[in-house]
Amino acid sequence: MKFLKKYYALLTALISFIFYLLTLAPSVIQIDAGELAAVQATAGIAHPTGYPLFTMTGYLFLNLPLPLSKILLANLLAAVWCSLGIFFFTVILKFIYDNKALFIIQKKTEKKKHNKSKVTISTEPGATFAQILEFKQYLAIIAAGLLLAFNETYWLQATSVEVYSLHIYLITFTIYLLLRAYKSNSRKDWIFFSISLALGFSNHMTTLLLIPGAAYLYFDKNRFSKGSFIQILIMLGVFFPILILMYSYLPIRASQNPILNWGNPIDMERILRHISGKQYQVWLFSSTESARKQLEYFITSLPGEFAIVGLLFIVVGIFQTFIVAKKFFIFVLICFLTTVFYSINYDINDIDSYFLLAYISLAFFSTFGINKLLGYLKNKPGDYAAPGIIIAVFLVTQLYINYKKCDQSDCYTYNDYTKAVMKSSGSRSIIFSYQWDYFISPSYYFQLVEELQPGTVIIDKELLRRSWYYDQLNNAYPNVMKGIASESRLFLDALKPFERDLPYNAAVLESNYQLIMQKLITENIQTHSYFIGPELVDNEMRNGAFSLPKGYFIVPDLLLFRVVSTNEYVPAADPDFRIRFPKNSNKYIEQIKNMVGSMLVRRAMYELSFDKTERARLYINKIRKEMPEYRIPYELENVF
Repeated sequence: MKFLKKYYALLTALISFIFYLLTLAPSVIQIDAGELAAVQATAGIAHPTGYPLFTMTGYLFLNLPLPLSKILLANLLAAVWCSLGIFFFTVILKFIYDNKALFIIQKKTEKKKHNKSKVTISTEPGATFAQILEFKQYLAIIAAGLLLAFNETYWLQATSVEVYSLHIYLITFTIYLLLRAYKSNSRKDWIFFSISLALGFSNHMTTLLLIPGAAYLYFDKNRFSKGSFIQILIMLGVFFPILILMYSYLPIRASQNPILNWGNPIDMERILRHISGKQYQVWLFSSTESARKQLEYFITSLPGEFAIVGLLFIVVGIFQTFIVAKKFFIFVLICFLTTVFYSINYDINDIDSYFLLAYISLAFFSTFGINKLLGYLKNKPGDYAAPGIIIAVFLVTQLYINYKKCDQSDCYTYNDYTKAVMKSSGSRSIIFSYQWDYFISPSYYFQLVEELQPGTVIIDKELLRRSWYYDQLNNAYPNVMKGIASESRLFLDALKPFERDLPYNAAVLESNYQLIMQKLITENIQTHSYFIGPELVDNEMRNGAFSLPKGYFIVPDLLLFRVVSTNEYVPAADPDFRIRFPKNSNKYIEQIKNMVGSMLVRRAMYELSFDKTERARLYINKIRKEMPEYRIPYELENVF
C-alpha cells in the first residue's frame, strides 16, 4: 500500500509507456509525420500555426547522442509526452480525491454544519476497512489513467510524431496547475498557471478550449471584483511576453532561410497569417451540415474509443462526480462541451485528435464511476485481490481491443512507398504531385534528414497556390525555378489581393497558375526527367484542371507517370521495389495499395500495347506475389 501511495502516478505512466513502446511506429507514417519530423530535425518552420515549442523541444531531443534514427527519436518523444500526460492526469485525480471538500457546492447551513464536524479515522484493528477503501481509491485513479492511456485516439498520438502528443502533456499539466491555484488562490500559483497556459498556446492554439473552464474556477474563487481583474492583468502581463517570446522563433528562423520554411513568416502580415492558421479558417464553422456530420462521427466513434467497456465507468462517473465534487464536475463538463462544440465545427477529415480534451474529460469522470462501482464490493479486511481483478478484466478487454487498432510497430508502408517512388524516378528528376498524406510529407523527412535522392526535385501542386512556397522553391531549387521567373512574378502579383482578402481577378489568377504548371515542364524537361503523380492524372487531367503542354504525353513508369514528347515505346525499370503492408490497415494504406496496383496494371497494359508480353507479365506477377488481394482487370487475367 505504501508503494502505491508513493508511486501510483509513476506506475500508471510506466505501464502506459511500455505499451506505447510496443506499438511505436518504426518510421514515418501518414499525414504530417514526415514534415514534422523534418522540421524538428532541421529546426525549420512547420505548417500553421507553426508550433514553435514543439519544434524547439523536438530539435533538442533529436540531437541527443542516441543510437537511433531521427524519425524513431521523434516517435519516441511522442510516447514520452503522452506518458507524462498520463502521469499528470493521475496526479490531478489524486488532488481531487484529497480536496473533494474544495469542490462541493454547499448551502450556508450545510457549510456551517460541515465545519463543526470532525472526521476521525479509527486506530482499532477494524481500520483495515479504511485501508481497503483507500486502496480502491488508488485503484480507481490508476484504472482511470489506463482507461485514458488506452483510449484509441490518445494512444495513437503516442505511436508517432505529432504536435498533439506535446499538447496532451501541456493540457494535463496546465489543468494540474490550475487546480493548485484554485486551492491556494495565491498570486504565485496563478502566475505559474498563466506561464503553462502560454506554453500551451505556443504549441497548439486549441489550448484555447481550456479558457472557459479555467474562467469558471477563477471567478468562482475570486468573484467579479476589482482585485480579481487586477490579478488577471498581472497574469496577462506574464502570459503575453512568454507567448511572444516563443513565437519569435518563427520570424527569427525564417530570416535565416531554413530549408523548410512554411509561410515564410518574416513580417507581421505573414506572421499573423501563419499563427492564425488563416488558410484553414475556411473550414471553421462552415455549415450546420458539416457540424452535424462531425457530431455524428464523434458519437458513433465514442464506443470504439473506449472499447465500449469504459463507457460504463464514464456514465456512472458523470452522476457520481456531480454528487461528490460538483465544482469539478462543472469544470470538466465545460471543457467537454467547449471541445465538442469547437471540433464539430471544424470540417476536416482527420478530426479525431481535436476531440482529445473531450476524451480526457470523460476519463476524469470515469475515476468516480470506477470508485463507486468498487464500493459495492464487500470490504473484507485484507481483501485487495477482488477489486483489482475486476478492474483488470475491464482494462485488459479495452487493451486487447484497442491494441490491434493502435499497433504501428510493423508499419513500414509509407517508408517503403516513398523511397520506392523517389528511387524509381532517378537521381535527376522532378516529381510533380500532391500526395501529401503518404508521399510528399514523408519525402521531406527522407530527402532533407536522411539525404535520400538529394538531386530529386519534389514540387507540391497545391502549395504552388501559396506565395511563400515560391521562396522555398527558389532557395531549394534555383535552377528549376529560373525558367519560370516571369510567370511566377505575374502569378504572385495576382495572388497578393487574394491572400489579403481583397478583391481579386480569379480568372487571371487561375490562368497564371496553369501557365506556371506547364512552364515547369517545358523549361526543365531537357535537363530533368519529369514525372507527375497518378492522382493528377486520375483527377485533375481527367476533369481538365491540369493539362500537359502541346506535344507532350504521359507514360506509366512504375509508380509515377513520365512526361515524354514521343509516341514511341519508352522503357521502364523492373519493379524490384518492395512495399511492406502492416496487419493493421487503414484508409491510407488501402489508398497506397490501390495506387501501386493501378500503376503496375497500367504499365502492363502499356507493355502489351507494344506487344511486349514478357515485360507485361513481369508487372502482373509483381501484383500477384505481393498484393494477391488486388483485383487484376479481366482483360489482363485472360492474357496471363
